[in-house]
Amino acid sequence: MKRIIFYERIGEIALLILNRPEKLNALNYAINDRLMELLDDIESDPSIRAIILTGAGDKAFSAGGDIHEFTESIKQGGDVAVREFVRRGQCMTSRIESFPKPIIVAVNGIAFGGGCEITEAAHLAVASENAVFAKPEINIGIPPTFGGTQRLPRLAGRKRALELLLTGDSFSPERAYEMGLVNQVVPHDELIPTAIQLANRILQHSPLAAARIISAVTRGLNTTIGEGLEIEKEQFARMVQTEDVIAGLEAWIERRKPVYTGQ
Repeated sequence: MKRIIFYERIGEIALLILNRPEKLNALNYAINDRLMELLDDIESDPSIRAIILTGAGDKAFSAGGDIHEFTESIKQGGDVAVREFVRRGQCMTSRIESFPKPIIVAVNGIAFGGGCEITEAAHLAVASENAVFAKPEINIGIPPTFGGTQRLPRLAGRKRALELLLTGDSFSPERAYEMGLVNQVVPHDELIPTAIQLANRILQHSPLAAARIISAVTRGLNTTIGEGLEIEKEQFARMVQTEDVIAGLEAWIERRKPVYTGQ
């Protein structure tokens, strides 16, 4: 049976590759569910400390939801469509957003609809010069359903997000960078090496600290500044009694590189 997601190890990094290139890596229910399974496995594996997510082939990261599949759900009514399509996609992007290990999306081509929403939800993103982004759901008469109406305005600002959401226009990786949707734009053949380099820069530090930072930022974005500061304080308190904090402090005092154990 064809693997719908390739899974490779690069040291402490898991490379996940959406594998439906003949369908521009469209997100059918099977690929969504398999990605959730892999995230569960990776979270429980302490030997994996970061994820890079990309698409097979040179044309697309993901063209978004599988229209043929979710059309059948929509024909069965609102309750079925919400359960099978909307809830499934929102759970997936929320899982990516709150995942305790850094997730870097490497956008190798088209990132439309759900593919763009995965990019919005990921902690970090690197885009190829060949990447093309769009929020085209309005072209088929629906709003975005995997979080695009909520995350894109938080990243790009209300008016810029609404322009893209209401027109369905595609936009360049350079504009995606300017709006804060991606961290870097690089030549196509440097995409995965750049993502690996970024992951390795993160892996120099405590995995516990990385998890606490991700949690504080993700939760704090949806609160007032006062509530966010309480979350920050809580995340700090959870780190104080760990071995990694002592290792980091002692290494700094002794002017040497710290060795973190994740404990």
